[in-house]
Amino acid sequence: MSINQNIIDSLKNQGANPDLAQVALIKELCDIKIRDTFFIPKFSTKSKNQGLYIWGDVGRGKTLVVNEFIKHIKEKNVRTFHYIDFMNYIHDQLNKNSGSKNPLKKISLGLSRNKLIFIDEFQVEDVADAMIIGEILKQIKNHGTKVVLTSNAHPDDLYKDGLQRQKFINSIKIFLENIGIHRLEGDIDYRSRNIIQLDSKNDIKIYSDEDISMLIKENFGLDKLDLNKIEINDREFECKIVSNSILWIEYSSFFKEPTGPKDYEYICKKFDWIFISKFQKGDDDSIDIVRRFISFIDISYASRAKIKFFFNELDINEIYSGSKIDLLWSRCASRLSEMRTYKYLNNY
Repeated sequence: MSINQNIIDSLKNQGANPDLAQVALIKELCDIKIRDTFFIPKFSTKSKNQGLYIWGDVGRGKTLVVNEFIKHIKEKNVRTFHYIDFMNYIHDQLNKNSGSKNPLKKISLGLSRNKLIFIDEFQVEDVADAMIIGEILKQIKNHGTKVVLTSNAHPDDLYKDGLQRQKFINSIKIFLENIGIHRLEGDIDYRSRNIIQLDSKNDIKIYSDEDISMLIKENFGLDKLDLNKIEINDREFECKIVSNSILWIEYSSFFKEPTGPKDYEYICKKFDWIFISKFQKGDDDSIDIVRRFISFIDISYASRAKIKFFFNELDINEIYSGSKIDLLWSRCASRLSEMRTYKYLNNY
């Protein structure tokens, strides 16, 4: 049986029945020829199928399909990164090799000992990253390593309106030579569907951090919880995890901080999903925390932000049981109930 069919069958067994667009992506991934041994070519590699740049709407299954492909090729020398992890690794290596004559060359050579590198959620936003990412990827590819990237943006839209964008465009254009560009089309947002249907599949409805982590890993491809800071309007706040598409915060810590409407507008616009856990009982003694949360709900409701609330055994009305802002809370509680419904989340 072909690898293509094995991947399709495996996805079906997991309850993720691939649609035609995903089957086409699987076929293109399987066309990538992975080298047998490590080597450094004297000249830049010009063969086709040096990798794949996969782009498309959120939740279409890009990460799921690529991870399943990696699992089935049974190749040990494969390195998988989330984009944030990849750039953190690059900057750490640059610091370690600060005295080297050509640190980027040394770093790319080390990465090229892998036969395949997968970078998920590729989305260049920072000028420091933009100035080096194209060169790193170009050197990795020229060493014969295959590179697979997933992104929500077409390559032409990467780092749009960024500082010194032309320099980035020149380097990324060279990298993309002989790299397939595949758009994963379709209307079904599998990620949203999985999260929306979560409560209906689970009678317990009590989620530990480990349960939430697994949900994030399965739907967003993230399995690390070491990204515990987010910068919002030039200030740092604690969070459980942050990526280009998801933010996971804890009610008990985030809304304790002096946050405001501009902060809430920022995160509602930036992230596809916001997860909130660690809710706690409150009354008039914790009225500032509740007020901030009400403001957040007003803004997220108006912007139709997709939020997954992990209340666990806590009843919504236990979050605030005081009397000073009971009218405000009644409206907030009503919106909270609506924002958890299939209709609200599915009509995003």
